[in-house]
Amino acid sequence: MASPINGRKASEIFEGQVLLYKHLYAFIDSMCLKWTIELDIPNIIHNHGKPITLQELVSILKVPQTKVGNVQRLMRYLAHNGFFEIVRNHDDDDDDEEEEEEAYALTVASELLVKGTNLCLAPMVECVLDPTLSGSYHQLKKWIYEEDLTLFGVTLGSHFYEFLNGNPEYNKSFNEAMASDSQMINLALKDCNSVFEGLESIVDVGGGTGTTAKLICETFPELKCIVFDRPQVVESLSVTNNVSCVGGDMFISVPKADAVLLKYILHNWTDKDCIKILEKCKEAISSDGKKGKVIIIDIVINEKKDDHVLSQLKLLMDVNMACLNGIERTVEEWKKLFTKAGFQDHKISPLTGMLSIIEIYP
Repeated sequence: MASPINGRKASEIFEGQVLLYKHLYAFIDSMCLKWTIELDIPNIIHNHGKPITLQELVSILKVPQTKVGNVQRLMRYLAHNGFFEIVRNHDDDDDDEEEEEEAYALTVASELLVKGTNLCLAPMVECVLDPTLSGSYHQLKKWIYEEDLTLFGVTLGSHFYEFLNGNPEYNKSFNEAMASDSQMINLALKDCNSVFEGLESIVDVGGGTGTTAKLICETFPELKCIVFDRPQVVESLSVTNNVSCVGGDMFISVPKADAVLLKYILHNWTDKDCIKILEKCKEAISSDGKKGKVIIIDIVINEKKDDHVLSQLKLLMDVNMACLNGIERTVEEWKKLFTKAGFQDHKISPLTGMLSIIEIYP
């Protein structure tokens, strides 16, 4: 059947409609995820010790009977998207297979939302989906016509990090989110012996609450690690024999060490600013005639090599960083930065599904 749109087949138009509606209603995916955290459903299932039936779940949640069907529909959708698994519960006291009930089990994704565990990303969900942050994205049109302002400069009246400094509660939420994400990176770093081999000292620039530094020193006890961040960030951090903290400005100077770690730092900044940061890092690792290295943990966009889903996530993160005047870089863009900052060589290796680890040498 012919169509009135550029001679396209009706089947093609219907496919276009499916794609359009999928993205049109994609915000519901985020809101369903937020719903599971707010109702503490991952922890309820975890504490239950086995897959939980709908009736057991709504009983614990004290949901009105009129909303039980809605809970079932939300759980069915979340299961379809991989956050829960629908299994069959069998009553051990009854051999009748008809007594089996559907029940919800955790998947890898929802296990990452169980609060109180070592690997929990619930703080990330709570921070990103706070209306203060997520609501800003309604102003993309206005932002794109502002010459210098970030998206949050448009909606909040200041740069995002200035907003954090002036809002202690949200700053706490943000730091908890970053710490939870660091645990995922730390899981990968445990297998990166070659990256830290031969080093005696390392500076974690923008090291925040010291989560990564402490992990590195636990894994590599011979290393001395300095957590370097804004003075107000590190002033209350506890120190150990291997971990110390220094407050300062990475655009002015970076503490001397064999290596400098930049985890999730450079994607926040323009090329011009990144070159300044890298130059300060180069000075820090090139003292006393010795030459160390800079270790970068960040996204590397590689559409030719990555599968469609991974590329989609990286490009989505790039749009997110654009709203902060940051950027997720391609392989070629990273190389260009390193050359302009005066580095001679580099090595890019996979770290997590989304992140790479880059070692650059002066």
